[in-house]
Amino acid sequence: MKRVFGIKKDKEPPPSIQDASDRINKRGDNVEEKLKKLDAELSRYKEQIKKTRPGPAQEAIKARAMRVLKQKRMYEGQRDMLYSQTFNLDQVAFASEGLKDAQQTMSALKSANKELKGMMKTVNIQDIDNLQDEMMDMMDVSNEIQETLGRSYNVPDYIDEEELMGELDALEADMGSEADGIPSYLQPDKEEPDVDTEFLPAAPTGNTTAAQGEDEHGLPTVPRASLRS
Repeated sequence: MKRVFGIKKDKEPPPSIQDASDRINKRGDNVEEKLKKLDAELSRYKEQIKKTRPGPAQEAIKARAMRVLKQKRMYEGQRDMLYSQTFNLDQVAFASEGLKDAQQTMSALKSANKELKGMMKTVNIQDIDNLQDEMMDMMDVSNEIQETLGRSYNVPDYIDEEELMGELDALEADMGSEADGIPSYLQPDKEEPDVDTEFLPAAPTGNTTAAQGEDEHGLPTVPRASLRS
């Protein structure tokens, strides 16, 4: 039976978007190579037309150039068509990748949502509130303990602050009065006068020569009292 009907062949999987795009790009590269060859041939014909004189030879060269130009236009049309197909495939591939990303995002969100729900079941808001209240109560008790331990001994709680301020002002006034009237035994010693200079007569002041006067020769004049004596 297998020899008569043969064996059923397995179907080949359909080509992917990437495979189709690679195949079209390969065809486009081949068309580009052909266009480059045609451009080089056209350039050669243009140089030949410039060098030849008008006549049958030039017309033959123009006919060849026209044929090459028609081939070039045909290949350019094929290239544009291949580029359009490649563009369409790229759009389809972009849309497919976007859908795959969306599916992965949705799967991740579902998994995270399930995990969060499981975690929320283990957390009770009332327990958190009670814990916060207990912590606040313990902090208040701790503060009271610290204040009690830091309290000074033998200091009555009923001391009037205004009375303390009055005593402080009086203390400052006493300190100021003591600063103004320093006791004699705390004052610095006065300088004692020099005995040698105290009982000596004062030295004459002024120019004595000018007081006595001078004679015609520039000598000091003798007082009249001294002459009588």
